[in-house]
Amino acid sequence: MAESTIQEHPLAGWDKPELDLSNADWQSGSGGRGDVQIAFVEGFIAMRNSGRPHSPSLIFTPAEWGAFVSGAREGEFDLT
Repeated sequence: MAESTIQEHPLAGWDKPELDLSNADWQSGSGGRGDVQIAFVEGFIAMRNSGRPHSPSLIFTPAEWGAFVSGAREGEFDLT
């Protein structure tokens, strides 16, 4: 198999800490029937796939979360 030419670099401007999510209080916005869960941890918002809870979580600052929620409400992510 050929060796990958992609190199991993730290994300520029990454200012989020490594959060301990092991005791996070995960909440589902769809009464437990959806695929996404969120948790509020140490001033950040973590989002994960409930079907793969051990996969990496996305971490948002409050400002990023606000922009994401506003965009979703306004249909910014509607692909239909």
